[in-house]
Amino acid sequence: MSETANRPLGRRTFVLGSAAAAGTAALAGPLAAPASAAGFGYSDDGSNYVVDTGASLVFKVSKTNGDLTSLVYKGTEYQGYGGKNSHIESGLGTSTVTVKQSGSTILISVAHGTLRHYYAARSGENNVYLWTNKADDSVSATRYIVRVKAGMFLNDEPDSYTYAPTTVEASDVFAKSDGQTRSKHYSKLRVIDYDYIGWSTGSVGLYVVRSNHEKASGGPFYRSLLRHQSADGGGLYEILYYGENQTEAQRFGLQGPYVIAFTDGGAPSSALYHANLTTPWADSLGISGYVAASGRGKVAGVGITGRNTAFPYTVGLANPAAQYWGPARSSDGYFSIPGVLPGTYTLTVFKGELAVYSSSVTVTAGGTTTLNTLAIPSSNDPGNASAIWRIGDWNGSPSGFKNADLMTYAHPSDSRAASWTGNVVIGSGTETSAFPCYLWKDVNSGITVYFKLTAAQAAAAHTLRIGVTTAYANGRPQISVNDWTSSIPSPPDQPSTRSLTVGSYRGNNHTFTYSVPASAWLADTSQYNVLRINVVSGSGTTSFLSAGTSIDAIDLLT
Repeated sequence: MSETANRPLGRRTFVLGSAAAAGTAALAGPLAAPASAAGFGYSDDGSNYVVDTGASLVFKVSKTNGDLTSLVYKGTEYQGYGGKNSHIESGLGTSTVTVKQSGSTILISVAHGTLRHYYAARSGENNVYLWTNKADDSVSATRYIVRVKAGMFLNDEPDSYTYAPTTVEASDVFAKSDGQTRSKHYSKLRVIDYDYIGWSTGSVGLYVVRSNHEKASGGPFYRSLLRHQSADGGGLYEILYYGENQTEAQRFGLQGPYVIAFTDGGAPSSALYHANLTTPWADSLGISGYVAASGRGKVAGVGITGRNTAFPYTVGLANPAAQYWGPARSSDGYFSIPGVLPGTYTLTVFKGELAVYSSSVTVTAGGTTTLNTLAIPSSNDPGNASAIWRIGDWNGSPSGFKNADLMTYAHPSDSRAASWTGNVVIGSGTETSAFPCYLWKDVNSGITVYFKLTAAQAAAAHTLRIGVTTAYANGRPQISVNDWTSSIPSPPDQPSTRSLTVGSYRGNNHTFTYSVPASAWLADTSQYNVLRINVVSGSGTTSFLSAGTSIDAIDLLT
C-alpha cells in the first residue's frame, strides 16, 4: 500500500503514492478529442444519473441534490465515507439537476440557489471534471470533498489521523501513542507546491487534480486541508475558499476545472496539471461563467533586477475577482503568467513569501502585456539593511528557525518538537536554529537573546526590528533591553482564526520597529546585553492557544 512523497519535477512538487514512481498514468489526455469508447453514455436509475465513461469508471450523481453518490472503478466502489456522499461543502440540499450529452462529452449541471456546480465526463477517460460557480456567500465556504470508503488506501502521513486516538485540540487535531500528532490540516504544502493530492495502492491511484485557483483566496502560499483518513474512510479536498487563516476576501465566480482522476497506480496524466490543462471541448457546453482561452490574456516580464539570488522569487497577480502567479526565472527574473482574465491587477514580486515590489498591470483578452525589467528598490528588501546582527532571513517565512519545518505538518505539542524555550547567544553560529519559530504568551514569552556591542555601537541609538508572518489572538512582541522596556505596539491586521496550531504561519507579513536609545546599552562592552522578547495581548486562552506570533527575522541595525 502507499505512502506519500513530495516529488519535484521541473518547477513543481507533486504528491503521490510511492508506487507511482514505477507506474505511468492510465489516462487519456484532455487536449485531443477522445475516440468513441464502447459503453460511453448515461442512464437514469430513478435516483441518479449514471455515467459510464466507456473506460473503467462509472459514476453516479444524485438527481435531487447533486451529490456524487458512487465512484466505481474497475468494478470496485470507492465512494462512501461514514454513509456520506461526495459533494460541495457538507452537501447542498435540494437542487435542480440536469444532464446532457454532446458527442464525446457528458455534462451534469447542478443548480442550488445562486450556486452552479458541474460534472463532466469524456469518452474513454477515467476522469470526472468539475466546475463550481459561487455567486455570493449563501454557501459559507467552497470546498469539494471526495469521500472514499475505509480500507481502500493506507495512509499514515502527517495529514492522516487513522491511527491517532487521542484528541489534542478541538475535534480535529489528534495524537498517536508515541506523541506524534495528526490532523487533516497538516498537509505540509502551500498551494504553489502541489498539482494533485491523493493515494495509490500500486495498482490503483485516486487523485484530485487542483484547479488554477483563480477564484480562490489566499495567494500562492496559502495552506489548507487537502486530505485525511479516519476510521470511517478518507477525504480528498479541492479548497476554493476556506475561512481559516484567510488573508483575503472571498472571490466569486466560476472555478475549475478540477479533476477526480483514477489511474493504474501512477501519477495523473501531465495533461491534467492545472498549468497546462485546457478544455476547448468545454467551450460550448454552456457552463455559467466559463471563459475560454480566447477570452483570456497573458502577462510576461523580461526580467527582475535587485533580487537576492539565494532566494526563489514569485510574481503574483491579484484583484477582487481573480488571482494568479508564476515563478521568476532564477537566472534573470523572467516570468510568464498565461490564462489571465481581463482586468487590472496588482502585480507583486515576492522574495520567498515576502512582498518586495508592487505595481499595477492591465490584461486584455487575447493579448500579452509585456513588461520591461522590474527593478526592486534596495530599500524594499529589509534584508539589504546593514545590521550589527541578524537572526533568520527576511523571506516572509520562519524557515530556518527551531521547529519551523515540523510546524507545517504537526501540532506544537508534538513529541518530535524541540523545546520551545531556551536562550540564544549572538555569535554562537546557531542563532537561527536555536530561536523558536513561534512565540506564545503562555509558552515561551520572555525568550532571551544575548549579544555584545563595541564601544562605538554602544554609544549610539539603534533600531531593532522583528518581522512576523502571522499572529494568533493579537499576539505581538514587546521588548526589553537590559533595564529599558519598549512601549506595547499596536496589533497588525491578522487573521482571527487558528493558525499556528493547524500547520500555517501564513498571515500578513509585518515588521515591528523599536528605537532603542543609547542609554539602554551596557557601558561595559565585555558584558552581554540582554534582549527579552515578550508576547503581549489581552486575548487568547492557554498554552498553544494563548496569544502567539510567527517569526520571520530579527535584527539590530547599524
